[in-house]
Amino acid sequence: MIDIDKLTEAELIDLNHRIVARLRFLRQLETHITMLEFRIGERVRFRPEGRPAVTGMVTRYNKKTVTIVTDDGQRWNVSPQLLERADLDSHAVSPEGGNVIALPLPDGRRR
Repeated sequence: MIDIDKLTEAELIDLNHRIVARLRFLRQLETHITMLEFRIGERVRFRPEGRPAVTGMVTRYNKKTVTIVTDDGQRWNVSPQLLERADLDSHAVSPEGGNVIALPLPDGRRR
C-alpha cells in the first residue's frame, strides 16, 4: 500500500499520471475485447439517444469504435459496448440465401 501523505507534489503528479495511463489502458483493452466479439459483415443494432434503434452491418474496426453502415446507407462510428447482434432481416439477405447484403441504390431502390 502506498502512503500518499508522505509523497511530494512531484511524486503525487507522477503517480496520478501513471494511474490515468493505467485506467486508459484498461478501458482500451475492454473496448478491444468487446470489438472482437463482432465480425466484419455481421448485422448489429444500436440505440442512439433519443432515436429509434438503428440496424446495420459492421464494416470496419477503428481504434475505439466500429464503423456501421446502416440499411439506408448512413455511416456511424459506434462504441462496441453499445452494439448488440441483430436478427437477419429477410430483406437484407440476397435471394440466393448467401451472405451478400442488398444495399440500397442512391434513389432508395434495392437491386
